[in-house]
Amino acid sequence: MNNNEREILSLIDENDNPVDFELVGTVEYDGNEYYVLIPLEDNDEGAYVILRAEDAEDGDISLVSIEDDEEYDSVADLVEDEFFSEIDYDVLKGNE
Repeated sequence: MNNNEREILSLIDENDNPVDFELVGTVEYDGNEYYVLIPLEDNDEGAYVILRAEDAEDGDISLVSIEDDEEYDSVADLVEDEFFSEIDYDVLKGNE
């Protein structure tokens, strides 16, 4: 994937509605893989989502919410260091 290509994932929310996210990247922590996603709509504050990858019964990967606060905080620290420590958030929002 080059810098001009964006990988978009469409996920289903708790109300069975599709929501599109841009994949920022993945990180590994404690033997698990985590996906870092930015919502494409209604995201003026530059929020991101971290979901854990788990093997689904059909052989695909399911992305699930992280319920454990300690696990989430540890992964969020990794994500901040890996992806967001040098980012200019105004550029992300198109306010160059």
